[in-house]
Amino acid sequence: MTRIDARFAELRAAGRKAFVSYIMAGDPDADTSLEVMKGLPGAGVDIIELGVPFTDPMADGPTIQLAGQRALAAGMTLEKTLAMARAFREGDDTTPIVLMGYYNPIYNRGVDKFLVDAKAAGIDGLIVVDLPPEEDDELCIPAAKAGLNFIRLATPTTDDKRLPKVLTNTSGFVYYVSITGITGAAAAEATDVGPEVARIKAQTDLPVIVGFGIRSPETAQTIAGVADGCVVGSAIVGEMAAGRPVAEVLEFVRGLAEGAHRA
Repeated sequence: MTRIDARFAELRAAGRKAFVSYIMAGDPDADTSLEVMKGLPGAGVDIIELGVPFTDPMADGPTIQLAGQRALAAGMTLEKTLAMARAFREGDDTTPIVLMGYYNPIYNRGVDKFLVDAKAAGIDGLIVVDLPPEEDDELCIPAAKAGLNFIRLATPTTDDKRLPKVLTNTSGFVYYVSITGITGAAAAEATDVGPEVARIKAQTDLPVIVGFGIRSPETAQTIAGVADGCVVGSAIVGEMAAGRPVAEVLEFVRGLAEGAHRA
């Protein structure tokens, strides 16, 4: 059982929905992003998604693209992202960490070396948005053998013919993208999301977590209410981009978490 599996078991036992937060490693710099990361569990975050900056982030909207550019300009790399996870683990051995990004930096490092290093750094799961199920032998299956969850995205365009393929070899949870488009592009609507979550849950026992388009405690509550939890990324990254002090960023996160936990 991974930390992700254990966390969802705890949440189910407590009758609570999950709140997942995304931050970009190294944005605006390594020290600040680590300080925010260390404060996330205390702000109510159940699972942390840690973005790995990449030069060609095709699934991300302007907010997260710019975060990646700031992180790269500040010298953040995959190696330093893993070091950030190791530093976090010195004080927290229970909060799950999911690395989210693209395959190129992993391929460049070498899959076998990456998996050993990620496991040693305390990483629990991977979201690699540009590796479809047809490429499972590349990373998904080796990751599972190494004890890491491989979390797949389902979208409004994932029809009933495609969905079983997407769910094959997926573990940890399913990340449902609530809108058609890039991160931060539109608002999620529970009336649209609810039936889609039900459709996915009819084909898997995995938790379904909804992301994209959640920017307020109220939306976090309504979306978490029709799923097993929600993810917020761009709204948090936007607070950091505005230069808010770490304490204010974490207070913003706390409000979102409380919204999700009210569901």
